[in-house]
Amino acid sequence: MWSAATLRRFLEATADDELFPLWFFLATTGTRRGEALGLRWNDTDLDTKKVKIIQTVMAIGWEIHYGQPKTAAGRRPIVLDPGTVEVLRTHRKKMLEQRLLVGPGFVERDLVFCQPDGAPYHPERVYQAFKRALKKHGLPDLPIHGLRHTWATLALEAGVHPKVVSERLGHSKIAITLDMYSQSVPSMHEEAASAVAAIIIGAEQR
Repeated sequence: MWSAATLRRFLEATADDELFPLWFFLATTGTRRGEALGLRWNDTDLDTKKVKIIQTVMAIGWEIHYGQPKTAAGRRPIVLDPGTVEVLRTHRKKMLEQRLLVGPGFVERDLVFCQPDGAPYHPERVYQAFKRALKKHGLPDLPIHGLRHTWATLALEAGVHPKVVSERLGHSKIAITLDMYSQSVPSMHEEAASAVAAIIIGAEQR
């Protein structure tokens, strides 16, 4: 897991990378790699700042397959922040320009994040590109799934209700979220202790 400062450094360092829109989306939504790679423009509404996680991309051997999230909770809407919306708008414009350059070789799959000819990115190649970016910019090692863990931890540290975090992550139960992340955010325990103590002390003083 990274700190907010390290994550910001990563996004600033990779701003000119081909996969920057994907890195940014993963960092600000907490989605899984396969969910982001399966995202379609038809499931994206930049005007209302929402996307729907309905399709995923997975690899069996080296062959790419499309599927759906394993649980009902995994099939979910996610609200986007203005910064992510702007990144996706810019990305969409560049995709349309690139499509004109590719011409008849482009195959329409409606994917938000795809190769210049419209083909899906292979999850393993995305992982390798992520690792190369970390090495190139001298950033601390992190599995690509760590972007999801970083988002969840930063959200809880920022005071976002665990139920909201759980729903955005697509966990089937809030208990899963709490079990995974409560121990990684010790400040939550400190704040809880101080808050309850303040109520008790205040009650005694009255």
